[in-house]
Amino acid sequence: MPEDIEVPTEHLHETIHEAAEGHHHHMGGFNMQVALSTAILAVIAAVAALLAGHAANEAVLEQIKASDQWTFYQSKSIKETVLSSKLALLVALGKTIDGKDAKKLAEYKTDMEEIKKEAEAKEAESASHMQQHVILSRGVTLFQIAIALAAIAVLTKKRPLWLVSLALGLIGGFFFVRGLL
Repeated sequence: MPEDIEVPTEHLHETIHEAAEGHHHHMGGFNMQVALSTAILAVIAAVAALLAGHAANEAVLEQIKASDQWTFYQSKSIKETVLSSKLALLVALGKTIDGKDAKKLAEYKTDMEEIKKEAEAKEAESASHMQQHVILSRGVTLFQIAIALAAIAVLTKKRPLWLVSLALGLIGGFFFVRGLL
């Protein structure tokens, strides 16, 4: 399994701030604009990363709850099978069936339906949180690339690179908003 790709943002921030402080008269304003846009991107990226992690945790917890429900379903199913076998045997032997047993059998069937619904609902919630995690993670990746490009823009003094960085930041923002909805 590949490791999570870490973008060394701290190092990039230092580089940007150094460049921003080295006010080259005509570049000073540009450097400050890039530094500001990068700081904003970094904040949103941090929030998105936090939410992505939370969504992944929720997905795991709901999957565990779903598994618990399926285990519960299994145990009810076994009880139901044992009881219906007992009743079938009594019928075959020509014995009378206790009304309580018949009532219990119906209860097991109703319980199983409810437990199954609950398990399926938890599975659906888990899948939805996993999807949210994926969307937010894509946003984080775009923000990290945007931050890296902004650093390169400052170092090479190329405005078009900064505009590409801002465009990627906007796309990252789109994923961020979609991940929240």
